[in-house]
Amino acid sequence: MVHKITSLDYPGLEVFRSLTEAQLRNRLVPTEGVFIAESPKVIHVALDAGYEPLSLLCEERHITGDAARIIERCNAMPCFQAPSTGLPIYTGSRELLASLTGYTLTRGVLCAMRRPEGIPALAVKTGSTANLEEVVRDARRIVVIDGVVDTTNIGAIFRSAAALGIDAVILTPNSCDPLNRRSIRVSMGSVFLVPWTYLPDQKDMLQPLHDLGFETAAMALTDDSISIDDPILATVPRLAIVMGTEGDGLPKETIAEATHVVRIPMYHNVDSLNVAAAAAVAFWELRSK
Repeated sequence: MVHKITSLDYPGLEVFRSLTEAQLRNRLVPTEGVFIAESPKVIHVALDAGYEPLSLLCEERHITGDAARIIERCNAMPCFQAPSTGLPIYTGSRELLASLTGYTLTRGVLCAMRRPEGIPALAVKTGSTANLEEVVRDARRIVVIDGVVDTTNIGAIFRSAAALGIDAVILTPNSCDPLNRRSIRVSMGSVFLVPWTYLPDQKDMLQPLHDLGFETAAMALTDDSISIDDPILATVPRLAIVMGTEGDGLPKETIAEATHVVRIPMYHNVDSLNVAAAAAVAFWELRSK
């Protein structure tokens, strides 16, 4: 059903207009959490991955243009069949919609989608490793993101992970939510392509991965770190690459807990790379061969 709007106060637009990321995640009722996918390409990737659409926002011209195939796919889903009235579509003038924060970066199409029940909201963590075991069951190379809070970095890491053969992404509870709107956009939808979950919030952070048969490679500059091209790393059957925060890197406790401490050789007195750039280098060099 198409809703032509002349005001951003129109009922149903709250999800696009005024809800914060925390409100979208719905920490009180996690099973009702929502996220926003932006641009036709990203929305199609999410639909391909099985994510459930809830409503669409676009300019009227996109209904028969960039959003036409999205609308067709959504209306073919069982949840929008009779006696339902189809996918709710909110449409208005470009001038009106452009007043929404970030709208002009989206190619004019936004889709509210349901957060899968199997993926916890950022504010909801448990000590269970059941989901972790499932996500890494057949994985040979994974990345652990420890305390990375910049949404751009999270999105870039996911994009590199998808492109360079990383089988799963594991985040610490203090890392940014991958289903954050900007993370999704920067990743170009790669957050929908790579399985991910959170580590249990516990003192020995890497122990659950060691218990599942992974060796861990902490990316850090220490006196005893080995080069990323050290042949020993290529022989590891299951390896978790551990990336630290944007500023301080990995905590010393995590470095001490890791099986290997690994560095990327630097030149011209540069001491380190941005975490997203370092992740891309590490993924390529340490990929399963």
